[in-house]
Amino acid sequence: MSDRNEALAQHLKTFAPLNDKDISEAQPYWKPRKIHKGDFFNMQKMVCNDLGLVMKGIFRIYYREPEGKEDKNIFFFSENQFVVSFRSFVSRNPCWYFIEAMEDSEIYFISYQDLNRLYDSHPNWAKFGRLLAESFFSIAQTRTEEFIFFSHEQRYLRLLKEHPNIIERIPAYHISSYLGITNPSLSRMRKRIEGKKDEK
Repeated sequence: MSDRNEALAQHLKTFAPLNDKDISEAQPYWKPRKIHKGDFFNMQKMVCNDLGLVMKGIFRIYYREPEGKEDKNIFFFSENQFVVSFRSFVSRNPCWYFIEAMEDSEIYFISYQDLNRLYDSHPNWAKFGRLLAESFFSIAQTRTEEFIFFSHEQRYLRLLKEHPNIIERIPAYHISSYLGITNPSLSRMRKRIEGKKDEK
């Protein structure tokens, strides 16, 4: 097994109660894919047919307004996270978002059809599906609650905790869009946070 395959197997085992047999029989379904910076994992108005696991790189999920004047970043996915438009993936309806690579990225992906074959034939993969659904429900609800209960600064700090070094990896205006603030506001907030660190 290659190092990449080993890393895939390890992450899948960490995420769900999968044994060596489960992993081995699923291996042919998980395929490697390189996605260049600026290319798309999935497009708006298209059904999301694949579930990806990010091995290297970072992706943004964003909504583009019909007039095309502004993109609104909704989520980021980086190493060891699953990337998918989950609602589209499970409902088989067109996706409302674009999913774009923000760096040259590498993923493993599995199609909806192949994943459902595993659900039907392997009890542990069915558990994987339940855990996957719970995970994306939690991601979506947390994102909603952050806007209701947390300040911009708290949301920024939570973003850094989930995606270390993201501020060095992507342009700041993408962070501003995710937080729902302007670039100057983000710059002031970062200076304020750094100032607090220096005081300690």
